[in-house]
Amino acid sequence: MTRAFIFPGQGAQTIGMGRDLADAYPEAKAVFEEVDEALGDALSTLIWEGDIDELTLTRNAQPALMATSMAAMAALRAEGVEVTTASYVAGHSLGEYSALCAARSITLADAARLLRHRGEAMQAAVPAGEGAMAALLGLDFKAAMAVAKEAADGQVCQAANDNDPAQVVVSGHRGAVMRAVEIAKVKGAKRAVLLPVSAPFHCALMEPAASAMAEALSHVDIEEPVVPLVGNVTAHAETSKMLIRNNLVDQVTGSVRWRESVLWMAAHGVTETWEIGAGKALSGMVRRIDREIATRTVGTADEVKAAAEVLNNG
Repeated sequence: MTRAFIFPGQGAQTIGMGRDLADAYPEAKAVFEEVDEALGDALSTLIWEGDIDELTLTRNAQPALMATSMAAMAALRAEGVEVTTASYVAGHSLGEYSALCAARSITLADAARLLRHRGEAMQAAVPAGEGAMAALLGLDFKAAMAVAKEAADGQVCQAANDNDPAQVVVSGHRGAVMRAVEIAKVKGAKRAVLLPVSAPFHCALMEPAASAMAEALSHVDIEEPVVPLVGNVTAHAETSKMLIRNNLVDQVTGSVRWRESVLWMAAHGVTETWEIGAGKALSGMVRRIDREIATRTVGTADEVKAAAEVLNNG
């Protein structure tokens, strides 16, 4: 099989994620310790013993999810599975940083600091209560874009996440997003619901955060990934350090083209995805995009061992 390693984004966080990896693999425990040191706080304690509301804060969830994904990668390496067994890496929103870290393009410490900064910048970009996001279920991307355009009415409302053929997330000013929910229902959406998020991600309102990330990224060394990255902004494989840096900035305000990314990987031979880290949301999206692609989640010690056994015996 030709596989891609894919990395989850915000929303996958749970209290206790990665704890069994740290208990079973010293290499995984070392990942959490390095992230704690890079951030100057005990993020691992929050992940394993803290309050879910605090963990869900953007400044915490983003580095926490990356740390959990990298702990799973460290456990895979301990079992003899390298990132180079994948043909591509890809991540959903913040997961793109995890993918780049896995592919040795960004160091673990830099990824943690960048994601803490990214989370804080995204949260600060729009005053609390002024923005919103909503999931439109049962509409394709073209239909969702039309809904967003109609709902904008002088405000910002954009199709932010093209997740799968029947799930698109819109983002922007709260009033415009609420209008989009009502319009989507009239246009035939099966469901249209506001999401419990703290800011309107991946839309023009995030421009201050994009500027902040451009500054932060200018001080970070980015290497060519050892496995090509299929990026959110372009939905095709990229290895250029300059373009990766630019795309990480553009990603803050741009749409997450996940459906197109999966279709691109399928067209270029990918027959299996491994979702590395917390949750299984991306695997569900992959199956809805292309039923021919096999999926596997690799987020616990047992899942690491099972994945390694299949690969090493294959």
